[in-house]
Amino acid sequence: MPFYHKKLTSILLVSLLALSGCDMPSTDTTKLTSTLSAANEVPPINSKATGEADVHINVKDYKLSWTIKYSDLSGIVTGAHFHGPAKVGENADVVVPINGDLSSPIKGEATLTAEQTAELLEGKWYVNLHTATHPNGEIRGQVVTKK
Repeated sequence: MPFYHKKLTSILLVSLLALSGCDMPSTDTTKLTSTLSAANEVPPINSKATGEADVHINVKDYKLSWTIKYSDLSGIVTGAHFHGPAKVGENADVVVPINGDLSSPIKGEATLTAEQTAELLEGKWYVNLHTATHPNGEIRGQVVTKK
């Protein structure tokens, strides 16, 4: 075997060994998203506010994590929650309250039950942000699997 083939083979072997020790993305985690708007509120309201939620659920240990970004709300966020189970256009009770710093971006995590995880993955949960001007919610969005 010529020298350059031996060298290339050695480089490939070292690369494969190095990669075998790397943390690969977990296939246990499902990515979801939610586009929040005033039009999604039930009933819809008039607000120029918008938002986006980036949601992850580990289906093995039921660990939910999120980052919610928003802009142009009528005031500070007075409450933030995941609600469910509900289809688009339906209202539901709070299933996961979002506590702590509610300024954008809102980050957090919670542990769900198997039943809650199934509802979330079936698109039966929504994110809702509340303000003093809109105590029932100013922007809302259904949580769906990210494509």
